[in-house]
Amino acid sequence: MTFLKVLFRLNCFFKLILFKLIYGDKISFGRNVTFRKQFSLVIDGKNAKVNIGDNVFFNNFCTIAAMENITIGKNTIFGENVKIYDHNHLYKDINIPIKNQGYSTSKIIIGENCWIASNVMILKGVTIGNHVVIGAGNTVYKDVPDNSVLLSKHDQILKSIL
Repeated sequence: MTFLKVLFRLNCFFKLILFKLIYGDKISFGRNVTFRKQFSLVIDGKNAKVNIGDNVFFNNFCTIAAMENITIGKNTIFGENVKIYDHNHLYKDINIPIKNQGYSTSKIIIGENCWIASNVMILKGVTIGNHVVIGAGNTVYKDVPDNSVLLSKHDQILKSIL
């Protein structure tokens, strides 16, 4: 088991170096950032940036796709298959294919000490406060205040932790 943990850590270390080589100043990682298999990071846009704090963990199949700015606070953990997109396709002109209409963008901020459970999608323009739990399967399209649990994937029902 210890051998597997060492391999896991080495894999993360080399991928972090690779991401830094590819994206340069567009990406910043805190200390002890880890991720499991099939983590995907795409930073596309002239001024796009991704900032990830200390002790952040991404489980299997997580994706970050940035065209503007995504910030993740320290000690935040992500379940499997979490998707984070700070952009969306434009689609209002029916005479132009959607793929050619460009994008709208808006930054995403995820606070410190959050747990984003499996199969969550976080959309552009969202701020998630500190000490927040997002329940599995939610699509987060509105801000979530500090010390909250997002329970329902349909009504975005908020419940205070305190």
